[in-house]
This record gives sequence, C-alpha cells and structure tokens, in this order.
Amino acid sequence: MAPWAVTVVVLCLIALTVAIVMVLVSFRRVLQRAESVLGIVEREIRPMAAQLGALTEEFRGLSHQVALEVERLGVVTRRLDEITTTVAKIVGVLAGLSKIGQVAVIGSGLKRGLEVFVSRLKSRAS
Repeated sequence: MAPWAVTVVVLCLIALTVAIVMVLVSFRRVLQRAESVLGIVEREIRPMAAQLGALTEEFRGLSHQVALEVERLGVVTRRLDEITTTVAKIVGVLAGLSKIGQVAVIGSGLKRGLEVFVSRLKSRAS
C-alpha cells in the first residue's frame, strides 16, 4: 500500500477513535445524569408510596364507616316508614270518628230542631 494511503487510513482510524471516545464520554455523562435523576425520583417516590398506602388505609376505613352509616340510615328509613304507616292508620281512624261525630252532631241538631218545632206547635195549639 502507498504511504499516503496508509496515512489516510491511520488518520481515519484516529478520527473514528476520537469520535467513539467522545460518544462514549457523552454516553457516560448521560448515564450519570440519568442515575442522578433516578436517585431523585426514588427519594421522592418512597414517601409518596408511604403516603399512598396511608391514604388507602384511611379510604378503606372511611368506606367502611360510610357503609355502616348507610345501613343505619336504612334502619331509620324503615322505622320512619313504619311510623308514618301507623300515623296514617290513626289519622284514618280519627277521620272515621270525626265523621261519626259529625253525624252525631247533625242528629242532635235535628233532634233539638224537632223538639223546638214540636214545642212551638204545642204552644200554638194551646
């Protein structure tokens, strides 16, 4: 091979070596940055994971309490339904009694009116 060709090949090899070394150094820096970012992320995630676990437990407790309260509310609602049904029955009975009272009042009014009519007839006849 010609000496100038060997020189060109050697220069190309040196340029490739420098380029590879620069890429490797750049790649090393990128890896170091990625490692530091991952370290920061790891430090931030641990407390967040603990807080998430605590929040999950709190949510579980709250949902259990809500279920108990809904059950109690169902009991109260059923009891109120029973009470309103009983009150409706009592009101029905009282309404019936008031109808009977109204009929009795009308009857006594008619009786009194008839007595007055009869007494006036007797006083005119005498």
